[in-house]
Amino acid sequence: MARNRSFLDKILLFIKGLSMGLANKVPGVSGGMVSFVFGFYEELIYSFRKINYKAFLLLYNRRFKSFYFYVNGTFLLLVMGGSVFSYFSVSLLLDYFLRYYELYVWSAFFGMIIGSIYYISKDFNDWSRSNIISMVIGIAIGIAISFMSPAKENDNLWFVFFCGIVGVIGMTLPGLSGSFILILMGNYVLLLVDSVTMLYKTIIDVFTGDFSFMDSASRIRYLKIIMVFTLGSGFGLVVISHILGYVLKRWHQIVTSLIIGFIAGSLGIVWPWKMEVYKIVNGKTLLDINGDKVIENYKRYMPDFSQQETWIAIFFIFVGALLVLLIDKYGSERKEYNNE
Repeated sequence: MARNRSFLDKILLFIKGLSMGLANKVPGVSGGMVSFVFGFYEELIYSFRKINYKAFLLLYNRRFKSFYFYVNGTFLLLVMGGSVFSYFSVSLLLDYFLRYYELYVWSAFFGMIIGSIYYISKDFNDWSRSNIISMVIGIAIGIAISFMSPAKENDNLWFVFFCGIVGVIGMTLPGLSGSFILILMGNYVLLLVDSVTMLYKTIIDVFTGDFSFMDSASRIRYLKIIMVFTLGSGFGLVVISHILGYVLKRWHQIVTSLIIGFIAGSLGIVWPWKMEVYKIVNGKTLLDINGDKVIENYKRYMPDFSQQETWIAIFFIFVGALLVLLIDKYGSERKEYNNE
């Protein structure tokens, strides 16, 4: 699976990692879906599966070069480096657009998911009974998840570790949003907003030589939380990727149909005119504030075709779908070029 890549391929792979990091942070959008659409999902699972007992033996014996090639190190560094970098750079820009142009952002995501369903389905020709049942189950689970209500925040470190394991599902299973799952578990703001912000501030402090944060109990608490969450995510990536690698190898068509169902079911989560149960207001999700079911004047359910913003949103739906189709076309042309 590991292969030599040109400099341009490496740049593109880093950008794909950026995109996956953005998707992982946005509730309702799956990083795994991005990797599936961009054509590196199976290599991602394959590379994570290589982090095993043999890899640790190579590290223990100080065979670092062999370890690097064994785990497909170039691929993992570019993809995961791009994903992590996006949390402290591009995702901040996305936060800005979500704050001021929220309808248009969700419209673009909605269009991208529609395009993704077409992308995955166009080469799927096995419409057997088992695959259809698997797809229906995927759709049902996706819809059911979209109607769940968030729990309360819990900063117990064992629970945070478990959140890391569960939250990383969005990176490995297309259509299932890890961020949205964290909202349902009550820890989205704690883990992907507050803790990431504190880690960012800490990195800046270290680079500027300011170590006063060591005396801040609150800062240390957040650093412990992000560290435990990262450990849980790493553990989850390795374990879940081994499970997915096994089931993909044995039941590839059934898993693919289930993934198509997941992605189709997730459309309800990112419906642009739906009341956003995960909107962040003063560091809390909508349903966290005073325990109310509906907060602010945020009651969009259906598009109002008399409004100009509705037509702009529809335009962005087409833009999102077109973007995925262009990526698909580019990927097909690259594949044909490499096979010549």
